Amino acid sequence: MTTSLRPPPTPSGTWNPEDPVFWAATGARTARRNLVWSVFSEHVGFSVWSLWSVLVLFLGPEYGVDAAGKFLLTALPTAVGACLRVPYASAVAVFGGRLWTVVSALLLLIPVLTTAALLEPGVSYSTLLLCAALGGFGGGNFASSMANVNALYPQHLKGWALGVNAGGGNLGVPAVQLAGLAVLATAGAGHPRLLVLLYVPLVVGAALAAALRMDDLRLPRATYPLRALAARRHTWLVSLLYIGTFGSFIGFSFAFGQVLQVQFADAFATPLDAAYLTFLGPLLGSLARPWGGRLADRFGGGRVTLWTFAGMAAGVVLVLLASRAHSLPLFVTAFSALFVLSGAGNGSTYKLIPEPATDPQDALGRARDSALIGFAGAVGAFGGVLVNVAFRQSFLTSGDGDLAYAAFLAVYVLCGAVTWKVYARPGT
Repeated sequence: MTTSLRPPPTPSGTWNPEDPVFWAATGARTARRNLVWSVFSEHVGFSVWSLWSVLVLFLGPEYGVDAAGKFLLTALPTAVGACLRVPYASAVAVFGGRLWTVVSALLLLIPVLTTAALLEPGVSYSTLLLCAALGGFGGGNFASSMANVNALYPQHLKGWALGVNAGGGNLGVPAVQLAGLAVLATAGAGHPRLLVLLYVPLVVGAALAAALRMDDLRLPRATYPLRALAARRHTWLVSLLYIGTFGSFIGFSFAFGQVLQVQFADAFATPLDAAYLTFLGPLLGSLARPWGGRLADRFGGGRVTLWTFAGMAAGVVLVLLASRAHSLPLFVTAFSALFVLSGAGNGSTYKLIPEPATDPQDALGRARDSALIGFAGAVGAFGGVLVNVAFRQSFLTSGDGDLAYAAFLAVYVLCGAVTWKVYARPGT
């Protein structure tokens, strides 16, 4: 592994954030610098991953895509991004944080340039599916970025650091939706390519910033096999909880604009009308994520995650009531609360992943945590696929989202019960 550390880490040359002397002298400063540029790269990745949550609003009658087809277009990049998270999380240990951030950023040019070249009226639906699938490259960046930050910070700061990194990345969702709103308001729905091309300089900028300002830290080399990871109960429990939190956040982020247009068609006659509200929930959820991590550092990941699921269960009940009453103000308010709670729960759930190591130089423990970050991130992202599939099936079956909301409620109750039994109950 190459190294470009500006301040030498420890006498042995190995990064050791648990050493308070090293952390105070050079570690904290180096970690913060790498965190800043990791956030920027991940932010751009999330924006590219979320492009189709906005592009579907540009697909008017001339594209020949119905509501069910649009939900599939938003589900596909979520699924591909989920699959990429496992190998991306391992890539940091193999190539180094700086090199892999550069490579993963440049890979984003594939979906951006392909979509810009092919997106036009008359394009086949299969081509649209291909472009949407390529957007999954942006979903993989999260896992490698989180694995890198997890290795940078000491145990007592991981909740905050991972929350800041993920929250800054998650802000890519409302950012691309605000950019879409600007394009819709100025150029109109006939120019989706303008939105896509906005990200070409941002992708190149993220790669350059990583190359110039990040480091390939010399971490203890170790690998943790996927078979061993899958054999641990903790792996599957954390992954289930991440389905409930991150799966909800990313699934709602991709689907919210479509839900508004279909369920409240009388209030959203044009894509621009929906775009004014689409970004609000993802913005609030992204801002809540670091605070969820901070609260988890203080009160424990189990407690905060339990509070989150209790709030989400109450929130989805309000969404269901608003849907049945056809009350747009209550619907938007309750959905905004779901975004905030799911964002906070993302941070608190990730606090449960790293297990305290008795030896700060425990390379195998760090490798296990990084592998679990990628695995839980992948499974949680598939929760976003399930959200879009649930909405699609609910609207096909009953013409509204009520069946989907009932399913979400069942998931939150299950996740809350698991959190209480395993992570929050006194004595656990």
